[in-house]
Amino acid sequence: MSRALPKYNKRRVVFIGGAAAVALTGAVIAGTALAGTPDKSSTTQSARTLSDPGTITCPDVKSQLPAVPASAQAEVDRNLALLDTQIAEANKRLVDTVGQGGANFVQNAILGPLEDKRVSTIDRIAIAIGRQGTKPTGLDALAACTLNAAGATGTTGSTGATDTATATPSATAAATQAAGGTDDTAAGSSAVGTISCPDVKSQLPAVPASAQAEVDRNLALLDTQIAEANKRLVDTVGQGGANFVQNAILGPLEDKRVSTIDRIAIAIGRQGTKPTGLDSLAACTLTK
Repeated sequence: MSRALPKYNKRRVVFIGGAAAVALTGAVIAGTALAGTPDKSSTTQSARTLSDPGTITCPDVKSQLPAVPASAQAEVDRNLALLDTQIAEANKRLVDTVGQGGANFVQNAILGPLEDKRVSTIDRIAIAIGRQGTKPTGLDALAACTLNAAGATGTTGSTGATDTATATPSATAAATQAAGGTDDTAAGSSAVGTISCPDVKSQLPAVPASAQAEVDRNLALLDTQIAEANKRLVDTVGQGGANFVQNAILGPLEDKRVSTIDRIAIAIGRQGTKPTGLDSLAACTLTK
């Protein structure tokens, strides 16, 4: 004869079955929730891609040089390495300043100053080669660099030739604007201050007659450089951080002046004693 199960056993069976159902339902819910959760790694990758500021690329200088005299090789190599360092620093700055300044921030604060530095460095390379051979000309055309936005093409590498069709406007355009300054620019300069530099002409020794034209030409260039820097000072008011003026205007201006003053000293030294210590006149200051 079969006996009915005790009541407490029935309750236990019902409880166990309910717990299993709850557990199964919970697993289904959890699985559904996980299936709809975005992959955190892919989200991070997307954010990283969206914030990618791009890469600065510049024309390759080394491949455009003529035969380098053995006596100039060390100096040329040193300046070629400096060109690579300048590009690396500019790319780092591009990352560090994402979101700063206005529409022309990258051009005014990074590409323009980089071009100025490259002009000076490339000029030193040409001068070094010219001391023992024929000084190469036209290398300044390799100074301007471009910004390739994330995923964009148009270059052959970090130091390769650039595709001018997709190039960011170079500092040549800025120089053209500088040449067309108005009285408004002069008026605005008083509000942001003025860049002043040591006078070079008064510190020169007697200039040989054969060097006078070249010296005068470079003295005039020093004045032009100061005028362009003062215009840039006005055009970039409010851009960048606390060190913007030093990094984007005064520093590049000093680099230009070092190169120009060096050309003056070399010109004098061809027919006389080359003056020394003139580089101390290269640094300029902002007076408000």
